[in-house]
Amino acid sequence: MWPRLVANKFLRKSVGSNNFVADFPPGADEKLQDTSGFVDERPFNSKSIFVNQHKTTNLNYVLVSTWNVGGIVPDDGFDMEDLLETHKTPCDIYVLFQEIVPLRASNVLGSDNNKVCAKWNSLIRETLNKRVATSDDDKDKGINGISQDFKCIVSKQMVGILITVWVRGDLRPYISHTSVSCVGCGIMGCLGNKGSVSVRFWLHETSFCFVCSHLASGGRDRDGRQRNSDVIEILARSNFPKGTSLEDMPKKILDHRVIFLGDLNYRISLPEEKTRLLVERKEWNSLLENDQLSMEIMNGQVFRGWQEGNVKFAPTYKYIPNSDLYYGCIAYKKDEKKRAPACDRIIWYGDGLKQHEYTRGEVKISDHRPVKAIFTTEVKVFSKKIRNLFFSDRIKDRIDEYDQIDSKEYSWIST
Repeated sequence: MWPRLVANKFLRKSVGSNNFVADFPPGADEKLQDTSGFVDERPFNSKSIFVNQHKTTNLNYVLVSTWNVGGIVPDDGFDMEDLLETHKTPCDIYVLFQEIVPLRASNVLGSDNNKVCAKWNSLIRETLNKRVATSDDDKDKGINGISQDFKCIVSKQMVGILITVWVRGDLRPYISHTSVSCVGCGIMGCLGNKGSVSVRFWLHETSFCFVCSHLASGGRDRDGRQRNSDVIEILARSNFPKGTSLEDMPKKILDHRVIFLGDLNYRISLPEEKTRLLVERKEWNSLLENDQLSMEIMNGQVFRGWQEGNVKFAPTYKYIPNSDLYYGCIAYKKDEKKRAPACDRIIWYGDGLKQHEYTRGEVKISDHRPVKAIFTTEVKVFSKKIRNLFFSDRIKDRIDEYDQIDSKEYSWIST
């Protein structure tokens, strides 16, 4: 009891830091929101449904990807296309991913390795903003002929967990009230080797929360109870700024439109041999009938009311790196602990989200495969008049001012 109390007192503050990295200086979103009388009229991926002359609903596309990288540092030319699918389905918002450093004691107890985080963000920026010139007169067009200009609105790391959120540049003026909340559930119940990093922001008049989590591992019954306990702690301890008395921002995770992603570590409650046989036969429904997370969503307490798309892909863990073989399928190492296949997951809570794709990637450098989902989300927009954003000289000057910032340096820290 006492070690946990001492650890909580001295370590939770640093683990729960609300600082984050972004492409814009502190307060930039509030300044851009001064022009809230204007409505985004982009033709790409945002369909406006007019309810009355003061209200519209935009339909935005969101790609969410979770990948336990296993602490692998990517090469400079690492291809991110399998995660981001920019050529297949260009989206408005991208959210990913996790576990970017090994969970050694030095990483758990020491400061975060920002170089690895910056390396992944650099690769994401390069992929999202890739220019494809189809002709001499079309050099400013991006992938699929769509102009690419993505900005990082949040990048936050807690030990190995990294969540990074990117939005199209012309949506950036409508992002506000960005904040983060970290909860450590690992060693002594508070260190960041397990836990979550949650991001909250508003897009127009709709609040979103993305929770990137790494829950307790293990296949014993008590490990399953610990995972549920981790979720309860995350939902209880995550808090966001309330804002001014006039704003009255929601403070808790479930007060928002929520997507929960990560290495949730829920297992399949079957003998290992039976699980492997069902995986080989691709009998996904039989696996799901015995899947702990599915049972929690259907009948449990911690995820009651949450939703998950149809899982029609093989478990994403545990692979022999750089192969298509699960651990235990061959005599890899005589002393290697066998692991029954399990799956990284993406689930959501709240109205206004519709999932269109739920699949896995095939990048092989880690012992996990990525999982990704594409959603559309309805976003409320209130306006006094309909006008194209960039017709406003007032806001364009501000955007030009921020575009002069060398965002590759990630020098702005928001508190």
